[in-house]
Order: sequence, then structure tokens, then C-alpha cells
Amino acid sequence: MVGAGINFGVDLAKELQQLKRERNAIILAHNYQVPELQDAADFVGDSLGLSYQAAKTSADVILFCGVHFMAETAKIINPDKRVILPDLDAGCSLSESCPPEKLAQFLNEHGDKNYYVIAYINCSVGVKAQADVICTSGNADKIVRAAPADRNILFVPDQNLGAWVMERTGRKMDLWQGTCYVHVEFTARSINRIREEYPDAPVVAHPECTYAVRMLADEVCSTEKMVTFCRESPAHEIIVVTEAGLLHRLSKEIPDKTFIPGPTDTCFCGECRFMKMNSLEKAHDALLNMEPEII
Repeated sequence: MVGAGINFGVDLAKELQQLKRERNAIILAHNYQVPELQDAADFVGDSLGLSYQAAKTSADVILFCGVHFMAETAKIINPDKRVILPDLDAGCSLSESCPPEKLAQFLNEHGDKNYYVIAYINCSVGVKAQADVICTSGNADKIVRAAPADRNILFVPDQNLGAWVMERTGRKMDLWQGTCYVHVEFTARSINRIREEYPDAPVVAHPECTYAVRMLADEVCSTEKMVTFCRESPAHEIIVVTEAGLLHRLSKEIPDKTFIPGPTDTCFCGECRFMKMNSLEKAHDALLNMEPEII
């Protein structure tokens, strides 16, 4: 039975590649996707970078192996391409913490604040439409520094990323109280524990982590900058505090180093249940049936 399962996976991966050619499609996989989807993808990376990669191609179809808001971003940047998502229910706790109607209500009730809304890209298209500007974790500092000095800033939806940017820029902002449920599971206690086990391993953490975790990290940065940090670091062992899917990419691109997943205080394994809703089977079926499509 084990052998049959392996053959089935191999055959399915081959069929997916054949479908890709027939549909003139490009397969994008976010850093947090399961290994078999990363291995099948044309590009692996963060959501915005992947969308721009697709825009450079002549593909007619984008199969985006990620979560819903990422596929929406791909459609915004590639309006003339069809965008397919393997599982329409693959959402995001951070995006869902800021429903568009709640943001609209908040802005209406606080019109006297004259808010300049900066939206972290990890939000729905409905929230993006109400923002003055969109940022990523990689350019949030730059965006906040460039914000009008005479406007109050509302940063949505991630309070931890927003707090990190305030620390770095000195710019006061009001923060929407949203979080990524994966990144807040990492704690100071769990990081101190793994440091004791690997005393020579630097810690690189995502800014969506809490203040206590960020303070213990040697580097805080976006997933793409994590890859660069790990590649350039002289360390042979590195503790990576973000969703565990990134370790597959790191191990493939930097095979001579050992990457240790950031631990938590619970049995939680650092994997996003939404990201892991996508599978090779669902990707195959989505491209075969050309649905669910993001409009």
C-alpha cells in the first residue's frame, strides 16, 4: 500500500505538469505550502513576489497554491489571467481578523481622526480597497516613513507587525488588533528553551511574532529576507521562527545547513491549517476543472 501511494503521488505530479502545459498555466506555491506543492511549482516565494513573477510570464492561467487573499492579490496584479485556487476555503486568521465591513464601520465612526490607512498585504481585497496604501513585511518601514505627517495612521490588520514598525520608525500608529494564529504561538519560553538546546544557532523570526519573541531573535524579517539571512549567515544551524513550511524551501536551496523549526509551548507544530488545506490532489483537480476561480 505504501508503494502504491508513492506511485500515485508521482503519477499525479506528472499529470499536473501535463495539465499545466495544456492550460498554458503557471504554478505558484507560497513558502508555507506542503512540500509536494512546492516541488511541483514553477516559483516558490512570498505572495506578492509570486504574483509579480506570474506577471512576467505569458501564461494564461495562474494556479496559486496559497490562501484566498494571495490569489486575490494575484488577480489584482494579473487582471487578464485566470487565477485558480486549489481550495476556496483556504483562508487566513490574520485576514479574517479584519473583515471589510468592520473596517468600514470603524472608519465611519472615527472620521474625526482623518486616518491614513496602511494595510499589510495579508488582508482581503475588501480591506485593500479601503486603504490608502498597501505594504509588505519587507517594505513596511519605508511605507510608514513616507506616510503624510499631518495624518493619523491606522495600520491593519497585524498588530505585531505594526508594533515592530513603530519601534523601528518612531512613528505613532493606531493598530488593528489582528494576529496570525501561527506566529503568536511562539513564546519567549519556547525560544529560550530551543536556544539552550542549540546555543550556537542564531534565531531568525518573522515580525508577525510577539514582542517577546522579536526581542530574543538575532534577526527579524520577512520570509524572503529570512532565506537571504540563512544563506549568508556563517552559522551551520539556524532556528527559524515562522510557519514550518519555509524549512522545506530552505533545505532545498541551502542543503549544507541545518534548519531548526521554532518550537511552541504546546503540541502545536507551527503549521498553518489553512495553508495545509491545499494538496497535490486539489491542485490537480483545480487545474483540470479550472475552478475554483478567483474573480
